[in-house]
Amino acid sequence: MDRLVNTVRPYAWGSTTAIPALLGTAPTGEPQAELWMGAHPGAPSRVDRGGSGEDLRPLSDVIAADPEGELGARAVRRFGPRLPFLFKVLAAGSPLSLQVHPDLARAAAGHAAEEARGVPLDAPHRNYKDTDHKPELLCALTPFEGLCGFRAPGETAALLAALDVDSLKPYADLLHARPEADALREVLTAVLTADPGEMARTVTEAAAAAERLSAQEGPYRDACTAYVSLARHYPGDPGVIAAMLLNHVRLQPGEALYLGAGVPHAYLDGLGVEIMANSDNVLRCGLTPKHVDVPELLRVVRFESTAAAVLRPEADAGGEEVYATPVEEFRLSRFDLAPGATTTLPAGTPQILLCTSGTAVLRTADDGQELRLRQGESAFVRAAESVVLAGDDARVFRATVAV
Repeated sequence: MDRLVNTVRPYAWGSTTAIPALLGTAPTGEPQAELWMGAHPGAPSRVDRGGSGEDLRPLSDVIAADPEGELGARAVRRFGPRLPFLFKVLAAGSPLSLQVHPDLARAAAGHAAEEARGVPLDAPHRNYKDTDHKPELLCALTPFEGLCGFRAPGETAALLAALDVDSLKPYADLLHARPEADALREVLTAVLTADPGEMARTVTEAAAAAERLSAQEGPYRDACTAYVSLARHYPGDPGVIAAMLLNHVRLQPGEALYLGAGVPHAYLDGLGVEIMANSDNVLRCGLTPKHVDVPELLRVVRFESTAAAVLRPEADAGGEEVYATPVEEFRLSRFDLAPGATTTLPAGTPQILLCTSGTAVLRTADDGQELRLRQGESAFVRAAESVVLAGDDARVFRATVAV
């Protein structure tokens, strides 16, 4: 077992207070957006394998030195000698960019094409940093707000009609007149390729109309409150209008969203744990000053409406509550541990354990060594170890692989 020393990423959209409150540290006044747990080369967790407290090594180096011992033979056969997931605490104090992730085939093709063109990996217009897909799962720790997947075209047309903005009416007409996939593609394309000056005026008018609806009882109040916030953070950005095509979602603590390839989404506000395949591939649709590659984006987006499927954990016989997803790279679950309760975690796969409340105790099954995790602390359990988990009114999230 290794206590993890993790990096906090200070992205501008991060909350200044949520991660410090979880960790029990004083806010710095600067945004603290993501706490990374894992072996991603951008900010690998560090571990003290020597036990001196002075010899911290990147978890990525520890894994590279003994892949099968750290990850298990099955994970190495399936994913190679690397941890295939990245685990995070995400704290959104303002909206993140509207984005979508590619599937495996598109990621491989896009990466090969950019390599062939000689696009540097750190170029701001680079889309594909690696050859992997990036499915992800976000589980709320506090009330959490986001956008996820296309709303049914007829429902979006009704929203645009309620806003009653002249420049939005052609989009509503398209949504009524065309088959679903064609309608969504044509409207998103029109929004993202519109004249910037005209789109800025449309965003201003739409935000004013959304503010009116947000002050009224009705089906659009919550979503329109979100659109007003988006326009305030990103004035004139076409992503504000693109966001109106998506489902507006509110999660309660413990509820989760799974985001597969091609599903447009954005996180708006709240604290959650997030697990994803270990990839950096992101195509942006708006709500960002960063590069938006519209032609490539249109190749990746799945133009189909879908209800935002809110996931809730399902408990097994051992008390582990699992968030079911269709991917192999990660598996997220949680334990609620009453005083005196214990559970033995299966060996054979790599695990990251995060305590989000109370105090958890990890004990190795062979020699009884203990590691205590307070709220906000995490640990890596190598595949070769069998660990008993106990707690004192503790909640522990378990991240591992699904193979």
